[in-house]
Parts: sequence; structure tokens; C-alpha cells
Amino acid sequence: MYPQGHATSVTVAGLGDRLEGERRPGFFAGVATVVAKLLLQALPDVAFFGEKDYQQFLVIERMVRDLDIPVAVVALPTVREPNGLPLSSRNAYLSPEQRAVAPALFRTLEDLAARAATGAEIAALERRARRALRRIGFDRVNYITVRDAETLEAMARVDRPARALAAAWLGETRLIDNLPVGAPRAAGGR
Repeated sequence: MYPQGHATSVTVAGLGDRLEGERRPGFFAGVATVVAKLLLQALPDVAFFGEKDYQQFLVIERMVRDLDIPVAVVALPTVREPNGLPLSSRNAYLSPEQRAVAPALFRTLEDLAARAATGAEIAALERRARRALRRIGFDRVNYITVRDAETLEAMARVDRPARALAAAWLGETRLIDNLPVGAPRAAGGR
């Protein structure tokens, strides 16, 4: 995949620099590079990526569009356990006690997304959600936020498609999750 002397990498500026990119510099350049190489070598008609890693999906979708790679990139919904916890290889690292706490990340995201959809001020909702995760038992919260669904830029209020995203630690295990945010209802709407 990487012949001796390989010196080219693919960077998706903006999308790859936020959220996960802030905490894992260079990560998305590695993802974009290897996925570009795989797509160009295999030339599939369609490539499927899970929404669990929503930012990664956006980075790949943007890279394919920007580089005119002839493949349709399709998002697949996150597969979850009955308690809402997304299926992930990381779950194997959770102790039984941590596994009991882990679904609270999903529930907190659901609450954040529902409240944001009402048009409430997002910064206050994010602070509330962060405190809730800490109270529930998460050791560290990297972020729990509502962002523009296409650019991942911060928003003051939901006035366009948005996504609630979170990354938090239980012990040494870092869990990530995300959910779409419904559009705010118009005054007097149903």
C-alpha cells in the first residue's frame, strides 16, 4: 500500500481539523490517504461507511467529491445494542461496571439532540450534557456538542441540519457516538 519513498498524503482541511482532528492530529490525513488509495485501486461503484464514525464519513465523502473519485459514498446507520450502545470493538475493553454506564452516552446525546431541536441555545445545552456525563460516571469528556451536519462548524442554535456528537472516556476506553438533530419546530407548528 505504501511503497518505499511514499511521500504523498491526502488532507481534508476544515473537516479533518475539528473535534477528533483536534485530539488526534494527522489521523484523518492517514484515513483519507489509505481510503483514497483503496478506492483508486479497487474502483468500486459504491463504498459504504458507518455513521458511527460520522466525522470520518464526512471526511471521506468530501475527499471523494473534491478529488472526483468515481464512487458513490453511502452512509449506513449505526448498529446499536438494545440499550443504545453502538456496536464497537472498543466495548470489549469495558468492565462490567463500565458497560452498565456506557449506554448513558447515547441517552445523553438523545437528550441533547432533542433539546437542541427546540431551538435552545446550544452552548448551555452542551455544558449541561457535559455535567450529566461526569455525574453519571464518565471519567473525561473530550466533547459533547451540536454541530452543522455537513461542515461540523459550531452553531449557536439549530437552524439547519445538525448532528450531536460526543467522545468520552470510561477508564481507559474512549467511546464515541453521534445522532442527527431534528429541525426546530416553527412557532405554532406541530
